Amino acid sequence: MDGPADKQIFAARLVPHRSLSQANFRLLLMIFAGACAITTLPFLLLGAWPIVGFMGLDVALFYFAFRANYRAARAYEEVTVTPLELHVAKVSAKGRRADWRFNPSWVRVERDDHEEYGLQSLALTSRGRKLEIAAFLGPDAKAEFAERLTRALAEARRGPRYDNPAPQVSGGGA
Repeated sequence: MDGPADKQIFAARLVPHRSLSQANFRLLLMIFAGACAITTLPFLLLGAWPIVGFMGLDVALFYFAFRANYRAARAYEEVTVTPLELHVAKVSAKGRRADWRFNPSWVRVERDDHEEYGLQSLALTSRGRKLEIAAFLGPDAKAEFAERLTRALAEARRGPRYDNPAPQVSGGGA
């Protein structure tokens, strides 16, 4: 049975943002390929057939660039805070996992704020170790995440809460 010391105070899974869904990517690719085909047709009719190959190469490069972008989007970070531990797991796009564990009492959240562009970087520092987190988030999302994580660490520093009062034993009379 999990006790109050094992209760999760905070849990977040950070994933890179991709604004184009797979279905919309296919639609965009078809439109791009159609535009290339229409643009290539006059050159083909005029006898400049090598242009067809170059336009096909443009479509292939367009496709592979987006595929690489979607492949990179498989990376994520998981951050969990309990009263006794801050756990950070980073999983690369290839599936390699790296884990870091910190004592929440000793962790400090370092922010690099730029007055014009917002929060640029976010790092956890503990006992000489520094770990950058949430690197792929935008400044606003990174600032919101930093605020929530800082609150969770403050709660973890207060320690586990034992809300259930001890059972009362009543003295029985004879």
